[in-house]
Amino acid sequence: MGPPGEEAAASATADQGSGQGGNLSLLRNHNASLVLDLLRKAGEDGISRPEIADYTGLTPQAVSKITARLRQAGLLAEAGRHPSTGGKPRTALRLEPSAAYAVGVQLDRDEMTALLLDLSGTRVATRAVSADLGAGPDVVTDQVADQVRALLAQSLGGGPGGRPARARVAGFPDVGERTRARQGPEGLVDPADGGGESDEGAARVLGVGVAMPGPLDHRAGVPLRVTGYPEWDGYRLRDELAGRLGLPVALDKDTNAAALGILLQGESGSFAYVHLGTGIGAGLVLEGAVYRGVRTGAGEFGHQVVQLDGPSCACGKRGCLEALCLAAIARGDVAEAARVLAVGVTNLAELLDIDQVLLGGRAVAAAEAEFVRGVRAALRSRTRLMVAPAGGSAYRIAEGAAQLVLAPVFGRTEAPAGLRTH
Repeated sequence: MGPPGEEAAASATADQGSGQGGNLSLLRNHNASLVLDLLRKAGEDGISRPEIADYTGLTPQAVSKITARLRQAGLLAEAGRHPSTGGKPRTALRLEPSAAYAVGVQLDRDEMTALLLDLSGTRVATRAVSADLGAGPDVVTDQVADQVRALLAQSLGGGPGGRPARARVAGFPDVGERTRARQGPEGLVDPADGGGESDEGAARVLGVGVAMPGPLDHRAGVPLRVTGYPEWDGYRLRDELAGRLGLPVALDKDTNAAALGILLQGESGSFAYVHLGTGIGAGLVLEGAVYRGVRTGAGEFGHQVVQLDGPSCACGKRGCLEALCLAAIARGDVAEAARVLAVGVTNLAELLDIDQVLLGGRAVAAAEAEFVRGVRAALRSRTRLMVAPAGGSAYRIAEGAAQLVLAPVFGRTEAPAGLRTH
């Protein structure tokens, strides 16, 4: 059964007392998200109002109201006419990609990538620079803020002084209003107030998603004991960056961000994205949803012990899969690295009974065929698990980070509990 229309929503909340307004607003936002997601999937060809009603179960009247609000907000436009089985051709509607944007940042141990996605998820601009997590949290956070400002100034003008202009999406709070309403004792500069008038048509930036190595607490926006970088433990990265930028910020593990991006591109079922780069981790999707665990601790794949008397690992244990695999890569033994990786993948598959494993990361990209072939060969006698390269963009993690902000707009993930505006 499809979600209720607005009239049904009003009826369903009539007896809710003081909660009626909040519940009705929530349902309206949910329905707007359904419509936006259909527009996103329809692409340039668009989709008609009757088709939207058919797909969502909303009444034609509710669809007309929602699309009118979205059009007024500049989020959709007409896309020509579709043939009709009877009567006049139907007007098709399409998403307006330039209506809003999200920034994605991949913060790795030795480099930083910042990019901008439009509302359709298309990459608009990219900046990549060297970085060093060991330089300390405050220094690195300043660098991230500088790169985001430069990215927005380069691609969108960014408002006065390179600052991002305020963003509004129909049915969703105004970024500038939320920031001002929650400003701390030191106050925050309204992104649209830079001592001058911002352009009426200035680009609208919804927020910034940051993906970095774990472990971390996604909901609190705090890194924990990142392997090799204990100084990051407990640092309030999300809040600090939001304070510097005056924009909402979400923080998640790099592997979770990559898994989210893959999921939104149409992958389904249960799978793991296994990342092999400066470290090793896994992003888990179970039954169509990213699984983070109770404390965002799921997917610490590289620190399973696979050799009890093995070499020391930077995490403090011995014989971790990450230590053994990276050591093999360092000496150029890709076959051994693939064999070790396959041990961990087998453990993961037997524990979770997932459908497939997708391999990615810079180490895999450098020898993709060898890793895929080696892992498949080691698994053949143990499981029927499908192993394949993750493929896609070289900026998969940064794009997934931007989706931490974009996906909730389309109702494609849980409410952004990890999003902070100050």
